[in-house]
Amino acid sequence: MIRLLVGLGNPGPEYEATRHNAGFWWIDEVAHRWSINLRPERSYHGLAARHTLRGEVVWLLEPQTYMNLSGKSVAALARFFKIDPTEILVVHDELDLLPGQAKLKQGGGAAGHNGLKDIQAQLGSPNFWRLRLGIGHPGDRAEVVGYVLRKPPESERLLTQQGIDRSLEALDALVSGDMAEATRLIHAKPERPKPPRKPAEPGRNTQSQEPTTTQPVGRAGDQSVDARGT
Repeated sequence: MIRLLVGLGNPGPEYEATRHNAGFWWIDEVAHRWSINLRPERSYHGLAARHTLRGEVVWLLEPQTYMNLSGKSVAALARFFKIDPTEILVVHDELDLLPGQAKLKQGGGAAGHNGLKDIQAQLGSPNFWRLRLGIGHPGDRAEVVGYVLRKPPESERLLTQQGIDRSLEALDALVSGDMAEATRLIHAKPERPKPPRKPAEPGRNTQSQEPTTTQPVGRAGDQSVDARGT
């Protein structure tokens, strides 16, 4: 099972709404769903909370060390409670995914993400789980630093929140350790909305009719029928 859920970001109100804090947004949603509050924990260099789920303790953690030293916080809590890297899920912003997308994986490289790089160094292992929340790419590598430290437009923030909400449908599977089910839920593509039905053209009958022969006018009981006008 997953015993430690970590969201990555930078502390302080000036960073709160920036793309780089997507991991914090995710942890905040979990805390809200579990009705618990994150509190400063000096020993773990971050905001932390513990929750008991089906008799098992699960920790939430938001490192307050700034992104580049995230491993200092994660390793401190993990070592104290003897949490193995395979029992840790790190949630972070991902440049290589579009806003609204999310992907789950275990292990691998840091792909230039300094928070992941420090966690891997401090734990001495890359084998922790990662939930990658798409924030999109600015298109120019030289613009990446400024891009992740800026607030996204409202439309983009909404897409990211939708991706967070969909990934949280897998929360129970993640915590219980059913990673196959969690992967299925997180990687499932949202249903496309059905296109609206085209309105019928004026004057055209949408129901088929048998052609009717026009009868001569003037005979009792007979009526003239024009199929085009009904």
